[in-house]
Amino acid sequence: MDRAEKREFVTGLNEVFKASGSVIVAHYSGLTVAQMNDLRSRMRTAGGTVKVAKNRLAKIALQGTEAEGITDLFTGQTLIAYSDDPITAPKVAVEFSKTNDKLVVLGGAMGTTNLDADGVKALAALPSLDELRAKLVGMISTPATRIAQVVNAPAGQLARVFGAYAKKDEAA
Repeated sequence: MDRAEKREFVTGLNEVFKASGSVIVAHYSGLTVAQMNDLRSRMRTAGGTVKVAKNRLAKIALQGTEAEGITDLFTGQTLIAYSDDPITAPKVAVEFSKTNDKLVVLGGAMGTTNLDADGVKALAALPSLDELRAKLVGMISTPATRIAQVVNAPAGQLARVFGAYAKKDEAA
């Protein structure tokens, strides 16, 4: 990389750190190319991105962002996983590290909050934003259907009573 490419890369990475819901830093030494491609495809499918960046450039890109406190995590062979949804990147990274011990989650950041490895695992255990929305819609719609059933029940009972009287009058 020449200086212009490095400058462009740092600027792009800086924008990523500013815009992402969460950023995860992990060691990846020992991963094969196929395993790395698998991680990238899983992350892409979930809505996140995985990048391998030089530590020095990543530290420069972190300057002036809310996640500046995680600069000490960038030692050794590190990769960055990030997503707009704060839950997506941690969830995919932690799930992948469970099946592959060569990916070691070091920590990360969510906004101004710095996370250690346990914090990332706790964040991964939370339901995603889409799951929370689905649960919320289910909770809102369930009482509405119950109210409709309760309101319609007396009318239905009245209709059955009137129907019974009408049949009784027809028979007589």
